[in-house]
Amino acid sequence: MTDEYDVLIVGGGMVGAALGCCLGGGDFRVAIVESVYPPAYRPNQEMDLRVSALSVSSQTVMETVGAWQGVVSRRYCPFKRMRVWETTGDAEFRADDISRPQLGHIVENRVIQLAFLEQIEQFENIDLFCPVATRKIIYGGNGSSVELEDGRALSGRLLVAADGGHSRVRQVSGIGVTAWDYRQHALVISVETEDGQQDMTWQRFVPSGPQAFLPLPGHHASLVWYNSPDEIRRLSGVTDDVLLAELQREFPDCLGGLRRIVGRGSFPLKRQHAQDYVKPGVALIGDAAHTINPLAGQGVNIGFMDAAALAEVIISAAMQNYDFADVSVLLEYEKSRRRDNLLMMTTMDLFYRVFSNPHLPVKVFRNLGLGLAERLGPAKKRVMRYAMGLEGNLPKLARGVALLDSSGI
Repeated sequence: MTDEYDVLIVGGGMVGAALGCCLGGGDFRVAIVESVYPPAYRPNQEMDLRVSALSVSSQTVMETVGAWQGVVSRRYCPFKRMRVWETTGDAEFRADDISRPQLGHIVENRVIQLAFLEQIEQFENIDLFCPVATRKIIYGGNGSSVELEDGRALSGRLLVAADGGHSRVRQVSGIGVTAWDYRQHALVISVETEDGQQDMTWQRFVPSGPQAFLPLPGHHASLVWYNSPDEIRRLSGVTDDVLLAELQREFPDCLGGLRRIVGRGSFPLKRQHAQDYVKPGVALIGDAAHTINPLAGQGVNIGFMDAAALAEVIISAAMQNYDFADVSVLLEYEKSRRRDNLLMMTTMDLFYRVFSNPHLPVKVFRNLGLGLAERLGPAKKRVMRYAMGLEGNLPKLARGVALLDSSGI
């Protein structure tokens, strides 16, 4: 027997679960398939290694679909300032400059995912299949199916790829990618700090690559150390005491004292962009559609905008009795997101390449640029609003507009 659905989402991580919540309360049936359910939250447990810097627009999406309370009831860290500097150039962005309470929030990925999954349980039109592995995915323009390892089979009019950068859905649907390697790795280190909770993120550029600080609740922080693959492999293998000493020596004094290493992990820096976001009966969201340089922490934020935009297209089509799985309808989603995503990806590439260039004229140019950014008020405020998701072609959910009323569609 095959269970039939209108929308079949493969991947129940942060972005896939977000799409589920965006579609919650409608008259069509939605299935979400995810292989791993996140461990339960406990207030006294260690900070997770994987964290995200949620923009204001991402927070608005979570609030609009009812998931933000799941973050607030656990733990999160608002940040009000962001500092970027190298040598003599220095720019600090402050929430007060644009009359906002904060620039965003640093939240553990697991907390975000749990908040969405808990909200999904409130919707009768959504079935969550988790934890269960996917055995086989069969793509068809007029309907697709997924065979699960436990023997169950699901079919859907619209198949959604929310299964990450190595998306199986994208592969079986025949959508190619354009990708390249930055030839640099990043080491993520969760630390316990001597200083209490801070309200500023910072990024410093040194010849070997960027160094970043993300504040976390209490005496905790997440550090990101970019360097060559060989150096990151070396740092990944040293003892906690050696790594602590190297952090204190290499990172700036504003980091403060470090008590201990809580966890660490590394990953290569790559850019990847799907050649199409949609085909008949299939749509890509999040990392399945694009992976971006993590410099400004925008990856999950543009993934949430994908989810909100796709939900808007699906619901609008259903309200007008159109086939939301038809490629002519789905192209409205691609049109709404591809240009904005490409702009963000290109901006991050330019930022990375300019600040990774060791040549003296470029160094002078970027230091002048940071100095000008600090002094040019209107331009600086525009950049801040763009990074916070307050500018551009925003989906309705990111503007606080609910897609469904209590009566559904």
